[in-house]
Amino acid sequence: MPDMPLSPTERSTPGRTAHRARTDRQTLYDILDAGFLCHMSLVRDGAPVTLPTCYGRDADTLYLHGSTGAHSLRAAASGVQLCVAVTHVDGIVYARSLVHHTLNYRSAIVHGTAHVVDDRDAKLAGLRVITDNITPGSWDYARETTRKELASVSVLAVPLDEASAKVRDEGPGDEDHDIADGTRWAGTLPLRWEFDAPVPATDLAGDVPVPRHVLRRPG
Repeated sequence: MPDMPLSPTERSTPGRTAHRARTDRQTLYDILDAGFLCHMSLVRDGAPVTLPTCYGRDADTLYLHGSTGAHSLRAAASGVQLCVAVTHVDGIVYARSLVHHTLNYRSAIVHGTAHVVDDRDAKLAGLRVITDNITPGSWDYARETTRKELASVSVLAVPLDEASAKVRDEGPGDEDHDIADGTRWAGTLPLRWEFDAPVPATDLAGDVPVPRHVLRRPG
């Protein structure tokens, strides 16, 4: 529900640069929907671990997936507290002093617990959400997933009940005396992320064209 504000908790309330926090849920959605790679962190066997994995969002649920044999996925499915982070770097900010060099960014942090999606139809629906987020169009183009393949994949659902979002989108914040000095350049180097031309597989038959959903993949 994009009109519902985020509900801050002790761990979802930023301590530093709190003025960059966004409390509207739509900003959280936009940050999550702009990417497909997250980092899931949890404590496993007494030690912190971080797992990079792909994800997709449907309404107020974040879907993660991985191999059923992955230790971190099994730990996440056991009900432990976890944290999921998504970050986009939009530019490097050059200031007149090194201490004020920084980044322009959009970041989202989700806290909570995950549950395993066991029901076959719900699991397929979760996988479609992830697939559509990473490779839109592939769900209908690729061959149907076999039962064996489906059994080898674990799908986790994480509610977006406890989450935070932060955004920086501005120039350098230099000291007045450094600005007055007037001898050093300051500004922003924007960063844009985009796809290159598709590279066919080496074992591809020569008459198979690149499908439209690949050519038109937004990026």
